Amino acid sequence: MTLETGSQLGPYKIQESIGAGGMGEVFRALDPRLGRDVAVKVLPPAFASDPERLQRFEQEARSVGALNHPNIMSVFDFGTHDGAPYVVFELLEGETLRQRLGGTAMPVRKALDYSAQIARGLAAAHERGIVHRDLKPENLFLTRDGRVKILDFGLAKLVSPEPSASDVTRTVALATEPGKLLGTVGYMSPEQVRARPADHRSDIFTFGAILYEMLSGQRAFRGESAVETMNSILKEDPPELSATNRNLPPELERVVRHCLEKNPDERFQSARDLAFDLESMSGSSLASAGPLKAAGAGASRKRWVLPVAAAGVLALVAVGSFVAGRAASGVGGRSGARVGAAGGAGGTGVVMPGYQRLTFRRGVVRSGRFTPDGRSVVYAAQWGAEPSTLYTTATGSAESRSLGFLGSDLFSVSSRGELALGLNVVPAGAFTRTATLGRVPLTGEAPREVLDAVAFADWSPDGEKLAIVREVAGRSRLEMPPETVLHESAGWISHPRVSPQGGRVAFIDHPLIRDDGGRVFVVEPGKPAQPLGSTWMSIQGLAWSPDGSEVWFTATKSGLSRSLWAVSLAGQERIITSAPGTLTLQDVGRDGRILVTREDQRMGILAHAPGDALDRDLSWLDWSLVSDISADGRLFLFSETGEGGGEAYTAYIRKLDGSPAVRISDGVGFALSPDGRWAVVRPTGENSTLQLVPTGTGASRPISAPGLEIHGARFFPDGQHLLAGANEKDGPLRPYIISLAGGPYRALTAPNVDSRGAVISRDGTLVAIATTDTHDNILICPVNGGPARPIPGLGIAYAPVIWAADGRSLYIRQRGIPALVLERVDIQTGRKEPVKDIQPALEKSGITRPGAFQMTADGKAWVLSYTQTTSDLYLLQGVK
Repeated sequence: MTLETGSQLGPYKIQESIGAGGMGEVFRALDPRLGRDVAVKVLPPAFASDPERLQRFEQEARSVGALNHPNIMSVFDFGTHDGAPYVVFELLEGETLRQRLGGTAMPVRKALDYSAQIARGLAAAHERGIVHRDLKPENLFLTRDGRVKILDFGLAKLVSPEPSASDVTRTVALATEPGKLLGTVGYMSPEQVRARPADHRSDIFTFGAILYEMLSGQRAFRGESAVETMNSILKEDPPELSATNRNLPPELERVVRHCLEKNPDERFQSARDLAFDLESMSGSSLASAGPLKAAGAGASRKRWVLPVAAAGVLALVAVGSFVAGRAASGVGGRSGARVGAAGGAGGTGVVMPGYQRLTFRRGVVRSGRFTPDGRSVVYAAQWGAEPSTLYTTATGSAESRSLGFLGSDLFSVSSRGELALGLNVVPAGAFTRTATLGRVPLTGEAPREVLDAVAFADWSPDGEKLAIVREVAGRSRLEMPPETVLHESAGWISHPRVSPQGGRVAFIDHPLIRDDGGRVFVVEPGKPAQPLGSTWMSIQGLAWSPDGSEVWFTATKSGLSRSLWAVSLAGQERIITSAPGTLTLQDVGRDGRILVTREDQRMGILAHAPGDALDRDLSWLDWSLVSDISADGRLFLFSETGEGGGEAYTAYIRKLDGSPAVRISDGVGFALSPDGRWAVVRPTGENSTLQLVPTGTGASRPISAPGLEIHGARFFPDGQHLLAGANEKDGPLRPYIISLAGGPYRALTAPNVDSRGAVISRDGTLVAIATTDTHDNILICPVNGGPARPIPGLGIAYAPVIWAADGRSLYIRQRGIPALVLERVDIQTGRKEPVKDIQPALEKSGITRPGAFQMTADGKAWVLSYTQTTSDLYLLQGVK
């Protein structure tokens, strides 16, 4: 097909040809609906008449379309024009790995960076049953910002495990006839050369050949002809890398050799394990061939984050309505990589030097602190379905002893051996839990209750005073001592730590209540708080360095693989160490030893379609946040807000029959219109602007509400107005009515009513609003004016879900672990009746937490986001 500049291909306007290959020609084009440039690959009509070639082309579109990962080129669309199929990809700026190599070797650090990203992308594909089968430097693209994108899944093979007598993997699409070779000579695996079935381990062999070339500047397998090259793949090993690069660490050479084993059973068995080994080496001193070490103060490598399968930032809809957040557990890890002798999830992993694992049971470690003498550690953990409990362990022991205090969290351990505890803990937001502050000696006794509704606390060095964080009148406040305010935030404050000298308090200010992004601050009594260093996408965990000259914290600029960083009081930042997965700093001892937790966490979707007898798991990527369901229960809106969703996050629609999800926009989806034709999406970073995005054909358009920071939205039944959960600058969160036609917006409640969620009646005349009032939690508010009135007898544990079909009652929920309890309440009398307990049919291991929940008014269909978290406590030594 000849396409001239300015010609039309479906909805796309062709700008220029940018390349051609065996699978078609690629053009730069403009998508006028979204105003963005894209790449369009067109299969010529002559090729389209070839059934096999057409099948491969369609397979490429479907394979890539099923993936959404930062290291895999995104596919946006697929169609046919004048008999020629085409597929639309993201337009990349940069160069291929082949162009970058140019026949020369790469610096070891750069090769590690790129290869680890490639391994992560492969892991994401393999976990969805997709094998590439044609990896080569030409199919690996290096963007200008240093990210690697895997291209061209034209030869990908979709496989699905199917138990059988021989326990083999059956090809379910694009079967290869016996004797036919698919791949590129020089980068084939032995099984490809022999035209035998090739699974994910074939990609690992090819990956090894590419890594060899990156490190040596020479191809691993080469000959005078294609036959000689294939014979080399089958019978010969490439020359030792040490002969071409004398500075290469032996650990890296062993990784390459392990990839290039002729027998698939002797190679790495997963790309995720391969990525783990490469990540471990990326933090080591690669200038020598000595033992692997954690990155120290002098580490100067480029900071990079390897998404696993999301940066997730939003996770559950607080109070079931319009305040979105990630997880009430207070831990934010999403990584599936493994750490330590047995890995964060209990598997067999690679030991990371400098890390000593302290906990071994399956569950969540919530916090940890050194005892005053530094010989032991006190920590709070929740194992399985047990309540959170305090434990102590010696730093050289694998055994822990229970201290009791069921249902409690640990805030801090004083220099005098007194514990600051959180008693009667309840979830309070996306990341926080509030509790009654209690004090008790480490040696025992009953705790003395001090103060209610405390989220964080830390002892001063002399053990006399406490710095606390609590919420007052919709504002997060840092106080020391209690009642003496040092700092306030419209978002949320976390992890206060008093300096070793006692004169300053370091903390993290998160500007958005549904997001754990933020910045380190330091404050002194009587002075305004001062920010230190950068703003981070995810930042949790903080402590002072032993001498008080730096603040140490765990954070990341992208995704959720938090690393350990330091910032001086002058704002100079440096990385201390990193590891696969998400780290959260818990404590720093006086001798420089460090306590960190390493977390694995994912959010999935459980759904029940109308007429179905069983629930079904409709999880998509790694952090699937449900936001709305259509009135007929056939369609739901969700967002990928973890690492799989990318830095901008991604909004999807999906049918409850299990059909594949359809990507509709970057950003976070909030609501579906009453007719299901539109979705409200908030672009990442645009707090005062929403987008009205079509779920089918049509063009997006903005909805602006200047002066508001919008955290969520719902459609009114007329489809022309939105109820938005928002706040004006430094103001409380309130429900606002916004017209799609523009014009002024108005608040539905008084400024002194701190709202945490709302649902609209079926006729649009009433709104049920969840507040922070502990006694009269849910208010019924007339839309056209008039006094709000509470539903009698509903306390803080209840949240509105949806109005029932009769218009006189409301479905409400109680949040708990592991079930979601659903009830119906009469809005006049407050009389409640149970409806159902929704027990997610999930893995028995780990913690399952119900999150965002959406249901139809007749109760016949629903979708639920659930969170599974596991974490382990580690002692880290030898870094500074």
